[in-house]
Amino acid sequence: MIASKKSAAAAAYLPEKKSLGQLVRRDKALIIMFVPIFIYYIVFCYLPMAGLVMAFEDFKIGSGFAGMFTSPWVGFKWFSQFFNSAFAWRIIRNTFLLSFYSLLFGFPIPIIFAICITQMRAKKFSKVAQVVTYLPYFISTVVVVGMMTNFLSPSNGIINEFIKRLGGKPINFMSNPAWFRRLYVISGSWQSFGFNSIIFVAAIMGIDPALYEAMKVDGATRWQQIVHLIIPMIADTVILLLIMTLGNLLNVGFEKVYLMYSPAVYETGDVIATYVYRQGIENKNFGYASAVGLFYSAVGFIFVLGSNTLSRRVTGSSLW
Repeated sequence: MIASKKSAAAAAYLPEKKSLGQLVRRDKALIIMFVPIFIYYIVFCYLPMAGLVMAFEDFKIGSGFAGMFTSPWVGFKWFSQFFNSAFAWRIIRNTFLLSFYSLLFGFPIPIIFAICITQMRAKKFSKVAQVVTYLPYFISTVVVVGMMTNFLSPSNGIINEFIKRLGGKPINFMSNPAWFRRLYVISGSWQSFGFNSIIFVAAIMGIDPALYEAMKVDGATRWQQIVHLIIPMIADTVILLLIMTLGNLLNVGFEKVYLMYSPAVYETGDVIATYVYRQGIENKNFGYASAVGLFYSAVGFIFVLGSNTLSRRVTGSSLW
């Protein structure tokens, strides 16, 4: 009798099962908001995957959509041609180096900035500094590159004017291969470090204030608090974001590279994404471009899987 009463009471607290129609009516606002995102990914991410078959065909643009599935099969011809070409090593090297330098110099800066912001005594100044550093992230890439072009102009750019006043000769930064990677990394770090620091600021603000008080009682200096409290407390966040960033190591922004580079800087600025664009759109060699793009995507996929596995083993957290 008592057991039956307990089971009846427990059943009263169980959520009522709802039909699919009831769930749809309940969450119709969320579903409507999700529909445009769903359509976007279907149209621009999943449907284009059918074009990967061109990487193994001798596709001609005049054959139309049907030619994508009826063109002569060439197997791994385009892959072999790419890896035997004089440009393969150059664009793979440039892609990796641009990504690696962006990670090496761009990843620690948001962490350092977040620590500095949270340790400032002047809270009003820290808030102003946060807003000022966030703003560049929302500036269009086209505008950023335009600013760089104007500031670095060899004829009337402010940087070269300063160099000339010091007795030096003007430098054509945008057409100098030696400066391309530096400009790409510096401008990228400047544009994103404030926005990327948000998550680290949130992690630091989540530290229990009692821990700070305990360290102050023990006579710890501000530097000791940073080294022995703040850094260990945000270490998991840093490691997780670092490994997730490694998953996108080869994901060099096409737009910025395309806007910055010219034939004069192909030696250090030509990356896989821009090479695929030139071969596919400009030279109409769709099969070859598809093969190079497929190789690029496959390497990126391996990096994502590897970084996710490494994150799960090191931090216990992962995307799946």
